[in-house]
Amino acid sequence: QVQLAESGGGSVQAGGSLTLSCAASGDIPDNFCMGWFRQTPGKKREDVAYIRDDGTINYISTVRGRFTISKDNAKNTLYLQMNSLKLEDTGVYYCATGPYCYYPDYWGQGTRVTVFS
Repeated sequence: QVQLAESGGGSVQAGGSLTLSCAASGDIPDNFCMGWFRQTPGKKREDVAYIRDDGTINYISTVRGRFTISKDNAKNTLYLQMNSLKLEDTGVYYCATGPYCYYPDYWGQGTRVTVFS
C-alpha cells in the first residue's frame, strides 16, 4: 500500500519561499513518476511539476523558473522548492505517484499554501 504524506505548507507573503515535502512509504515501483499537483480557487486541478524515473523533469509554464522539484531516493521523499511566490500560487498542493505522470494512482492528503500581499 502506497502512502504519501505532504508537509511544509503555510502562509507566506508574495515574493517569499516555501518548501513542500512528500514522504512516501510502501512499495513504490521504480518506474513510477512522482509529482506535485495543485487545486487553486476557481480553477481545475493542475499538474505543477513531475519527475520521471529516468530523472526527466517537467514544470507547468506558470511556475517554471520559480519552482524546483527534486527527489531524495534514500529518504523516499519528494520536494517542491517554491520561490518568488505569487498570489495565484495559493491553493492545496498534492503529492502523487503512479506509472503515468498526468494520471497518478496514489495521492497524498494535500497541504495548503496561502500567498498574501
